[in-house]
Amino acid sequence: MRSKLNGFTLIELMITVAVVAILSAIAYPSYQEYVLRSRRVEAQSLLGEAAARQERWRAQNGGYTSSVANLRLPWGDKSENGHYTLTMATAANDGGYTLKATRTGRQASDRRCGDYTLNALGVKGISPLGTVGDCWR
Repeated sequence: MRSKLNGFTLIELMITVAVVAILSAIAYPSYQEYVLRSRRVEAQSLLGEAAARQERWRAQNGGYTSSVANLRLPWGDKSENGHYTLTMATAANDGGYTLKATRTGRQASDRRCGDYTLNALGVKGISPLGTVGDCWR
């Protein structure tokens, strides 16, 4: 009498590998987009914090500072996880400022949303990729 061998056939194994490959091909791009979106929120948070500190500086000193260091942000000129770098320009003629969060590292590969801007009037911007409606959420 023959004993029955337990195990998987090659066909069953190949079907399993194919199913896993298909699921991975679908899931990985969605995961990548989720990661990029979460990093975009980091840029918005950086600009919001910097704008609040600019307003505090103005209330205490009578004008906006032109130095990011004067804002004393928790992470210096970087966002919390270092995916964006903050730069600032002050306007001599109107007393305003423009904050810019520039993509760095892996976030530089974000093709949907570019660098974020926020000015003293609260006007939000995005350049060179994307729209304010799509990127500022």
